[in-house]
Amino acid sequence: MEDIVADLGMSMSSERVAEFLAAMEGNFPAYDLIESLPDEKPEVKYPRTPGHRPLPEDNPHNAWYVKSEIKGSGKGKLAGKTVAVKDNVCVAGVPMMNGASTLEGYTPDIDATVVTRMLDEGATIKGKAHCEYFCLSGGSHTNATGPVHNPHKMGYSAGGSSSGSAVLAALGEVDMAIGGDQGGSIRLPSSFSGTYGMKPTHGLVPYTGAMPIESTIDHLGPITGTVADNALLLEVLAGADGLDPRQYSVKTDDYTKALGKGADGLKIGVVSEGFGHANSEADVDASVKAAADRLAKLGAKVSDVSIPMHLAGAAIWTPIALEGLQWQMMHGNAMGMNWKGLYTTSLLDAHANWRDRADELSDSLKISMFVGEYFIRHYRGHFYAKAQNLARRLTAAYDAALGEYDLLLMPTTPMKATPLPEADAPLGLYLQRAFEMLANTAPFDTTGHPAMAVPCGMNDGLPTSAMLIGRHYDELTIYQVADAFASSADWKKI
Repeated sequence: MEDIVADLGMSMSSERVAEFLAAMEGNFPAYDLIESLPDEKPEVKYPRTPGHRPLPEDNPHNAWYVKSEIKGSGKGKLAGKTVAVKDNVCVAGVPMMNGASTLEGYTPDIDATVVTRMLDEGATIKGKAHCEYFCLSGGSHTNATGPVHNPHKMGYSAGGSSSGSAVLAALGEVDMAIGGDQGGSIRLPSSFSGTYGMKPTHGLVPYTGAMPIESTIDHLGPITGTVADNALLLEVLAGADGLDPRQYSVKTDDYTKALGKGADGLKIGVVSEGFGHANSEADVDASVKAAADRLAKLGAKVSDVSIPMHLAGAAIWTPIALEGLQWQMMHGNAMGMNWKGLYTTSLLDAHANWRDRADELSDSLKISMFVGEYFIRHYRGHFYAKAQNLARRLTAAYDAALGEYDLLLMPTTPMKATPLPEADAPLGLYLQRAFEMLANTAPFDTTGHPAMAVPCGMNDGLPTSAMLIGRHYDELTIYQVADAFASSADWKKI
């Protein structure tokens, strides 16, 4: 108690501390009662086994963490479909490490809402896909078990943090995969690996049962090899579950009805500020502009639009992501407090272990923690708060453009997949490969607009990707245009 008093900045004599300690005892029976009651957890409905870690020869890209077949209802929209689940999402009875050595050995006791929804609709879950260390990397080199390799070129990044999910979908080892996105982690690996990755409107898909980073930017969504599978999976995932405070005024749709409608007459704004970044590759910019030209030939009304505020988007995201993750994911043991919904108490307890093994954390997580902690300690959360205020202005800037256009278009990432850094790479290169690709994706985690990575070409044996951005809860129009583009040509031959 004397340590607690001192940590709270108070001065008290030992006698005074003892008085308070005696007064506290009246609260302890409530805690004893809570301890004696069973936790309030959702039912686990489908049998499964813990599965197994595949051997390297059976997992050459290091995309799988655990293989464990879980058969769903056998009927429904996903009957006959196979799914990989990103390893930041709880699957009861199947190990989960979220890419982190400090969490290895943890086995969830609940199914995330998205897992239950997929199984109810007949899907077969084939296992858990590797992701980056606590999802803190846009490159695929930070998982505690080693890097995840690009499906098109070994030795190159698959993108992160949903690295394994994108690789397994790209290779066709599963039909569908679940990804998570706080700064681009569905769209970045989709860009590097050549998959369709949808970050839905914030709150459209319940995050319940996935390990949070920061509640205002947490998203789950589908990664697939086809637009049709992506739309189908979102139909199953979307909708309120009554347990996730991220969900407010949720509007769902039958997304598959967008398929086959074409792009004729739709207005698409090509955002000038999405191109020509300092690290943009000319062939990526050219490939995305060629995609815009193709959409124009398909009947869309395509023209350039300037959104100067986009260039500040990643900066606005930075305090929210870094201070927010330090407050919620690290100090708050992932769950944090001050919200109503389902708390995964077993995950909270297991993740709290990081304090005893902090040296093992990835360097991409460490630098994020250091920045977040510095500004929390020295600026009281001021920059986090101001960034959240500025997020409204950023949202309004995109909304203004989306008042004129049906969709916005820009490169998903400024570059194609980069070489994986060596194990002994200098810190600067390691961190560069983790964060260099976020400029276009991170702003839409802050504003919550739906955004989808659409592969649009191959250069030097690696995919390029265009990103379509829509109005809140208008995933339907994104799917309509993505399907029109995908149906017009084989993107691998463009």
